[in-house]
Amino acid sequence: MSFDSTASRALDTASARGAAYADIRFEVARTERIEARNGVVATLSDSTSRGYGIRALVDGTWGFAAASDTSDAGLDRTAARAVEIAKAGAAIARRRFGEAPPKAYADVFATPVHRDPEDVPLNDRVNLLLEAERLLHAGPQIGVGRAWIDLWRTDKYFYSTIGSKIEQSIRQTGCGLQALAVGNGDVQTRTFPGDIGLYASGGWEIVERAGLRENAQRIAEEAVALLSAPQAPSGVTDVVLGGSQVSLQIHESCGHPAELDRVMGWEANFSGVSFLELDQLDKLKYGSEIVTISIDNTMPGGMATVGYDDEGSRSVRSDIVRDGVLVGYEMSNDTARLIGRDSNACVRAESWEYVPMIRMCNLNLRPGEIPFEHLFDDVRDGIYMESNRSWSIDDHRLNFQFGCEIAWEIKNGKRGRLLKNPTYGGITPAFWNSCDAVADAASWVAWGTPNCGKGEPMQSGRTTQAASPARFRGVRVGVGYGG
Repeated sequence: MSFDSTASRALDTASARGAAYADIRFEVARTERIEARNGVVATLSDSTSRGYGIRALVDGTWGFAAASDTSDAGLDRTAARAVEIAKAGAAIARRRFGEAPPKAYADVFATPVHRDPEDVPLNDRVNLLLEAERLLHAGPQIGVGRAWIDLWRTDKYFYSTIGSKIEQSIRQTGCGLQALAVGNGDVQTRTFPGDIGLYASGGWEIVERAGLRENAQRIAEEAVALLSAPQAPSGVTDVVLGGSQVSLQIHESCGHPAELDRVMGWEANFSGVSFLELDQLDKLKYGSEIVTISIDNTMPGGMATVGYDDEGSRSVRSDIVRDGVLVGYEMSNDTARLIGRDSNACVRAESWEYVPMIRMCNLNLRPGEIPFEHLFDDVRDGIYMESNRSWSIDDHRLNFQFGCEIAWEIKNGKRGRLLKNPTYGGITPAFWNSCDAVADAASWVAWGTPNCGKGEPMQSGRTTQAASPARFRGVRVGVGYGG
């Protein structure tokens, strides 16, 4: 599919109306979801959205407009609107910091797909979910069983007045299952894989890797067992977190506060501001020396893995935390230039209808060298927790409280009895400084999140925080249950 002539028309109109720079992003996005619940197909949806968004730069100020009308009149109207918005902003702006991207690219990117989901018959997809959901009903205590698959295909075409022409085909897949058990005056939930399912870039191979059928009965049995399990204790103890929980910890206590627009005070909606202030760059001891957290938007399998972001910057790898020290942020071209750096391609829009903004992308914890089973060796008294159940964090991303679906006590280096309603809390830098072990690459998983929220109007983004299980010393546990 070529939008060459259509793009030329829109960019020429924007330039003629006074834009010093303009770009246009065409998107064709298809979304599919299937969900089985209690023996029936509860959701079966397939939708496609088409349109384009135009950014225009006038006197150092940006304007944005979007439409689905690709007629000449529609393109002219939308381009003119973007320029008008930029001019209106320039008329009242106290600072004009916008500049054209420093480099143009002509390239093609496609997500590697080992098996196209479209080659899997719909009947096979549905039957997989119905069978996995049926296996969740391992006993009468299971009140609700769910199993689901999400599929996305997004084709993007980016053009700019400095000569960029970038074509991308992005494929993302996710699936999961959940059992809700009721009994003994209690309700307990188990989700698999992780706490929201397994989400990654790629095709049907993601569903096959998840192993829904193979794990359904175990997950249901754990949900039932939690009904009669003892309450997790309160106090201060050592904690080992499963990989998906470490992933969420990165997401909430590093990913959002490291967004540079939030640091600069330009963005405070939905997730608040940030404690990772500019004067702490290269100084703040965010974590222990074994903690390195990096952006890698080139990583195979990442939900945010693309060739280029939505302002035409090439994907790269860069550190946010290196050997425990804050060394970087998630940046756009404009914000990076203001602190003397280059963009690390962290600009995204939910769809063609939305203005691109800085977003958390693939933000990953470097694995350690200890096999997962040996994380418990040096723990005399502690708790192992898996799968997030609830979370709360203040609007500076400092003081947090998390609850997990399931836990096991640790006694003298061994996992012991099952525990329910485990919770823990802390202050972000103190917590990450208490990390003294991260499991090795054998248990490192690219945990994807399909619904990260930011902005007003809120945009939903797809991101990944790859992580292995990790050990933390002297953690406050029992938050919300008397701790």
